[in-house]
Amino acid sequence: MARKNSETIILGVILLAVLGLMWALNGSQFVQFENIQSMAFQLPELGILSLAMMITMLTSGINLSIIASANLSAITAALILTNFVAPDASGMGPMAIAAGAVVAGLSVSALIGLLNGFLIAVVEVSPILATLGTMILMKGVSIVLTRGYTLSGLPEPILFIGNGLVAGIPMPMILFILCAAFMAVVLNHTPLGNYIYMIGSNPVACFFAGVNNTAVLFRTYLISGVYSGIAAMIMMSRFNSAKADYGESYLLMTVLASVLGGVSAAGGFGRVSGLVLALIILQLVSSGLNLLNVNPFLTIAIWGMILILVMVVNYLSARYQETHPR
Repeated sequence: MARKNSETIILGVILLAVLGLMWALNGSQFVQFENIQSMAFQLPELGILSLAMMITMLTSGINLSIIASANLSAITAALILTNFVAPDASGMGPMAIAAGAVVAGLSVSALIGLLNGFLIAVVEVSPILATLGTMILMKGVSIVLTRGYTLSGLPEPILFIGNGLVAGIPMPMILFILCAAFMAVVLNHTPLGNYIYMIGSNPVACFFAGVNNTAVLFRTYLISGVYSGIAAMIMMSRFNSAKADYGESYLLMTVLASVLGGVSAAGGFGRVSGLVLALIILQLVSSGLNLLNVNPFLTIAIWGMILILVMVVNYLSARYQETHPR
């Protein structure tokens, strides 16, 4: 409990420091409603993908296929939409087809999650190798389906997912909040969440405690796959297109956000609240530096510096608690 509280406090202090720094550098422009709303449109894509990565890391695993899964999911939906609905169509018919396309896309990502779960839990392939294999496979399938081209010109009903507003709040942010809340409930208030933490801490002890490790891993990678599909629908809607190589830079960023948020690379530790704080910090840095017209590659370097800083502070905090027990 002390470790969780200390990490949350550290992240909170860093968040306030980053907010104050970016406000000081950019002035009132940084806290204008338009900029805050823009950040609320940008954060959810990386946020939901980070949740998909986080839940697998808690089991001491990893899911390298989240981006490839998301792209194939979006391509599946886009193929249905571009072939059966005109771009400017509206009404119940196109909306029903759009809903069916979303379900089809999410089904694809769920199946990929189950495939990962089968390879890891049943065949006992290392998570990094299993998900690397599915990543390459799904990217290849995506390129075959699109022939390397971009599928664009999506119908109007689907565009609301990534661009709509509900009471002034971006629809992607609403979806992210729902996804984060669901993940927090699963991890903190269900037997599945306890088993996920137990497997990450000690899978052998978890097995001898009577837990079905195979079923837990299946469910973990299924949730990860579905979350990848939700992120895919947001990206497809925001960009009004789908392609085999969208969002590839997000893969390492999801690991960065997870570790920055306190998720242990060895598994067994991490909370959704920490991940959300980490995502907000990264978004504040990105938006603030963008307003300053800073090179985006320098922004990535600064993210890395923040990650190293947090890991050093967490290490020093843990050592202090070990040497000064209460």
